[in-house]
Amino acid sequence: MTDLEIIKELEKYDTPSITNVVATYPANELCLGLYNPWTVDWYTDERIKCMYPELGPRCGYAVTCIYGLPDPGFNRLTFMDVADALDASPKPTVLALEQNFPPEIAGKIGLAGGNMTTTMKTLGCVGCVSNGPSRDIDEIRPMEFQYLLSGITPGHGDQAVHAVNVPVSISGMDVAPGEIIHMDENGAVKFPANRLADVLENVQKLAEHEGALQERLKKATNAAEIRAAFSGEAYGDDEKK
Repeated sequence: MTDLEIIKELEKYDTPSITNVVATYPANELCLGLYNPWTVDWYTDERIKCMYPELGPRCGYAVTCIYGLPDPGFNRLTFMDVADALDASPKPTVLALEQNFPPEIAGKIGLAGGNMTTTMKTLGCVGCVSNGPSRDIDEIRPMEFQYLLSGITPGHGDQAVHAVNVPVSISGMDVAPGEIIHMDENGAVKFPANRLADVLENVQKLAEHEGALQERLKKATNAAEIRAAFSGEAYGDDEKK
């Protein structure tokens, strides 16, 4: 399979399943153990919400940028530089947009509206994950472009691009350019692009395993049978029966 085919296959699985094989259960043979699950910031926390849960999962290569207030001493970058980075990246992309604004206005930055989103989608971007709010939710909905945001707000003042394709931190997830981001209504997770095939192989096996487990649980009629079904599982008791 090509990397693009693998990415499309990964969109058939929810983000928690991806986290399970990336790092959540390091003792499980299907977990790749790419990060220490508690000490490394590899997935998002509760501060951001999915704007269009009905779209399902989105997956792509990370393009990153940092936005903040205009700086009189630095005006070299604009959104066109973000567009150039999206254009140069393998496709599809997910924009990881770190908002670095003063606390008193951070909740009022309706940053990426309809025009920016149309541009991003034209350049092969399928979603954006950001630690701040955005706007034009109704205008963007028909575009089938996913957003994970802290919330929504209708306006903003002057803003500026501070950096493009640098490491960013977004609601508990550290992202470097070129990493893979998988996102859905549960949040987002990242992992190295060179592990695409491994993640797909293991999540396919995990889905098969969990499907079989759930079938056993559905057939159980009491707690003893539930315990037997869970025997050897992370949630259960592995004592021998």
